[in-house]
Amino acid sequence: MYHWFHIFPKNTGLSLYAWIVFCLLPFYFIIRSSTLYEIIVGVAMIMLFFTTYRLSFIKRGWTVYVALSIEMLISVGMTIYFGYVYFALFIAFFIGNLKSRAGFISLYVVHLSTTVIAFTIGSLLENEGFMAQLPFNVLSILGVILLPFTIYHRNRREELESQLKVANERISQLMVVEERQRIARDLHDTLGQKLSLIGLKSDLARKLLKVKPDLAEQELEDINQTSRTALREVREIVSDMRTARLKDEIGHVQALLASSNMTCEISGEGSFKHLPLLIEDVFCMCLKESVTNVVKHSDATTCTIQLENHPNEWRMIVKDDGVGLQHELPVRKKSGLIGMKERLEFVNGELDITSSQGTVLTFAIPRIIYQKEGEVL
Repeated sequence: MYHWFHIFPKNTGLSLYAWIVFCLLPFYFIIRSSTLYEIIVGVAMIMLFFTTYRLSFIKRGWTVYVALSIEMLISVGMTIYFGYVYFALFIAFFIGNLKSRAGFISLYVVHLSTTVIAFTIGSLLENEGFMAQLPFNVLSILGVILLPFTIYHRNRREELESQLKVANERISQLMVVEERQRIARDLHDTLGQKLSLIGLKSDLARKLLKVKPDLAEQELEDINQTSRTALREVREIVSDMRTARLKDEIGHVQALLASSNMTCEISGEGSFKHLPLLIEDVFCMCLKESVTNVVKHSDATTCTIQLENHPNEWRMIVKDDGVGLQHELPVRKKSGLIGMKERLEFVNGELDITSSQGTVLTFAIPRIIYQKEGEVL
């Protein structure tokens, strides 16, 4: 939707006041003419120019090209007869806003050619006023040359940024769907089997209640234990779903390593300020899992955690001086590595594992997928 202020170009390097001056100056050039006829014709041409200029923004199809042709003719006439070349800047701005590459190039060439020809004729015919403002006219010609390309490429950039924003929103939606599916799988695996077991045991206890009360009591005790186990596992899942804070998780990690008689070295904490919540949550879970593996499986004496903030990515490195990775990893450690990789995949992250004089886990998450209003976080 276009408004009246689209008469005045935006983001072209000139203020709104400069464009208002360009709108008022033609009246000055007309009024200084010697005859009433010239004044009437000149004012009529100015009003016709701004009318067609307005129509060129709000219309579509062939009417746009007709309006643009009229504007070019008026601009040529004003340049030759009155020495006013600034209408060419308005046309240059409009051409820069064309989306069709073929239309942009063809109209750019036509407009530049007609403007240069009109400027040359005006210089040859010339009146004193034309020569007096020659430096400004030369700058206007430069504007006609450069302005369309500036506007055209700015619009293309904004269009790509808009597409990127839509893509990022779509990625966020897919992340939410994927996380919901993961939670559904966890709940199914956790509750499905145990609820089925509770149902079977409750049916058996009901049948044994009168025949063998002792066995029925044992079944009821099993039901009680199974339900408590299921409740504890559900609470663990819900606890993992809550967004973790990296600062708090680092404190927990330090306490865990200290209780295991391991030295903890942490660097770069200040570089991870103002992380997006999703990124912080992923880093927290990866840190928790990796340090848990260090404590349980590495036989290390020192664990180093390094946080790095790079222009294109966030990086977390967890290193220990333990026995390194064995060919046959424990099932818990295998599932832990798979879980970390799956969480990193949600945010296009990567996990790199090296094992030489200990184990080094490098978690890298790119910054480019988190963008707001053209600003990369």
